[in-house]
Amino acid sequence: MPTTSPAIRVSGLRKSYQQLAVLKGVDFEVARGSIFALLGSNGAGKTTVVRILSTLLKPDGGTASVHGFDVGSEPLRVRESISLTGQFAAVDEILTGRENLVMVGRLRRVGNARDVADELLARFGLADAGGRRVGTYSGGMRRRLDIAMSLIGDPPVIFLDEPTTGLDPEGRIEVWNEIQKLAGGGTTVLLTTQHLEEAEKLADRIAILHEGAIIVSGTLTDLRKLLPPAKVEYVERLPTLEEVFLSVIGKRA
Repeated sequence: MPTTSPAIRVSGLRKSYQQLAVLKGVDFEVARGSIFALLGSNGAGKTTVVRILSTLLKPDGGTASVHGFDVGSEPLRVRESISLTGQFAAVDEILTGRENLVMVGRLRRVGNARDVADELLARFGLADAGGRRVGTYSGGMRRRLDIAMSLIGDPPVIFLDEPTTGLDPEGRIEVWNEIQKLAGGGTTVLLTTQHLEEAEKLADRIAILHEGAIIVSGTLTDLRKLLPPAKVEYVERLPTLEEVFLSVIGKRA
C-alpha cells in the first residue's frame, strides 16, 4: 500500500445508543507517523471513535480504515496493525514489570520475549524497576509500562485513550515524553484527551469533537487563527488552545 496514504481515514462515522446519537457523521484523516489529538469534553464521543477504529464496536454508518484496512470488512488485519491503551493502565500488579512484558510477548507470539522485555524496560526508563512487582510502581511508571506493553510486536498504529487520566504532573510529563518518542520512531498515534495542554504539547494536528461531530480541525496554528490575538498594553498575545476550544463549542472562558 502507498506509504503516502493516511494511516487512519474516517468518513461519515455514525453511532447511536437507542435514541442517543453519539457520533453524527465524523470525518478526519491521520497522516502516518504523526500525533493526532481528538479533543473533547466527557461524553463528546472520543472513546466511541476509538472503540470503532479498534474493531471493538460496530458503527451504524460511515466508513473507517486503519493502516489501509477497513474496520468493518477486515477486522483481523486491523487488529494486527494496532495497539490500544485505555484510560487506565492494564497491568497485572502481582507480576513484575518484566513478567508483564514477557507475558504479553508470549501471547503475541513474539520471538525472544525476554529480550524484547528487557529492551522495552530500558527504553521506557524502567530497567531498574523491572524486577519489582508492579503494585509498587507509581502512576507514571505503570502508564509507561502499559504503553511499553502495547508496543510489543511493533504495531504501526497506536490508540491512546486518555493516557494521562489520574496522573500527577510529573507522571503526565513522563508519558508525554514517551508519546513524542513513539511518533519520532515512525509510529502513528491517535490520542484522545480532554486536557487542552496535552493536545497543545503533543499533537501535530488537533480535531475538536463536540456533541458527536468534529467542529474544527487543523494544526495548533490553524486553530489559533480562529480567534483574534488579544492585546495587552499594546503587546499582541496569541490565543491559547483553551480559548479556541471554548469559543468553538460556544462557551466563554
